[in-house]
Amino acid sequence: MEVRDFMIRNVITARQSTTVKELISLLETNRIGGVPVVDEKGNLVGIISDGDIVRYLSPHKEKLYLAYYVTYIEEAQKIEDVLRERMNTPIGEIMVKKNIKTLAPDDDFESAIRLISRHHFKKIPVVNGAGRVVGIISRGDIIHSLSKSIFNEESVQEQ
Repeated sequence: MEVRDFMIRNVITARQSTTVKELISLLETNRIGGVPVVDEKGNLVGIISDGDIVRYLSPHKEKLYLAYYVTYIEEAQKIEDVLRERMNTPIGEIMVKKNIKTLAPDDDFESAIRLISRHHFKKIPVVNGAGRVVGIISRGDIIHSLSKSIFNEESVQEQ
């Protein structure tokens, strides 16, 4: 079995110019936890997850600075201030851009399982030879595929 046999082909993507607010709406509307970020040709340029957004929007705690006998305290941020400040940030500023792991449509099922398990990824973009996003697979897709395989095998053995 190859990745193309169980990948999701109708991939929801975002652009680097998409704001944090727009991304939150996209994730919520589609009930997903992350998206590949593509350029105008559909080429993969980054990836962003709900975890990236939560970390970006997390207010910092009160900080104490000591410098040249002067001590000052930076006030803890309030969530309302952080949200107001950061909701219009383009996701291109906070997305993961380096060391993005991908799969090809003709990679085998075992490669997908190894990649997801080794790196603890929830989703992996599937990219063709030209660098365009053509699919995505998730841990759920792998479980679903394993489930179908197991139950199909059991029904064949029962016959």
